[in-house]
Amino acid sequence: MPIIAKGSTGNFIPAPAGTHRGVCVDVVDLGWIEQTWEGKTSSSHKVRIVWQIDELMEDGRPFLASNRYTLSLDPKANLRKLIEGWTGLAFTTELEAEGFDVETLIGKSGIVAVTHKAGSKGGVFANVASVSPLMKGMPNMNAVSYVRVVDRPADFKSVNEPVPYDDRNPPPVDDSDIPFN
Repeated sequence: MPIIAKGSTGNFIPAPAGTHRGVCVDVVDLGWIEQTWEGKTSSSHKVRIVWQIDELMEDGRPFLASNRYTLSLDPKANLRKLIEGWTGLAFTTELEAEGFDVETLIGKSGIVAVTHKAGSKGGVFANVASVSPLMKGMPNMNAVSYVRVVDRPADFKSVNEPVPYDDRNPPPVDDSDIPFN
């Protein structure tokens, strides 16, 4: 009997395009990544910042959207532009030299602009184009059932892959050793 391989049968549904209230749930250190652009190969330290938005998937979990950034505060760097636009923090030469802990963004809410981009191998990806502060009087958003990538078991490192247990799907309780009166 033949074993036939086909294209992806993935059922991944990207976060809807548009503006959404969201909360930063993760900063993933991707390490040094090599890339080639216009025939020139270079490597740079990258991070992926992940947001949960206030729109829910069919299974009740919030959609996730993310983007990859070079870990740099150079005036032309997209990460710097993101942080300045979102937090209102204006980087100075002194602040650049001191550095900025990107993980301090985790738990911060904002208005997340999600755009769709076609993948080079098919499919659609939801990318975060920008994040701005919440409007006055708008409540912060809290993360729901998200486990940071660094805290996941080794076989669940993908940002979009659900973790085996979360607070809506806890592991089974073995109460056989609990004494009852």
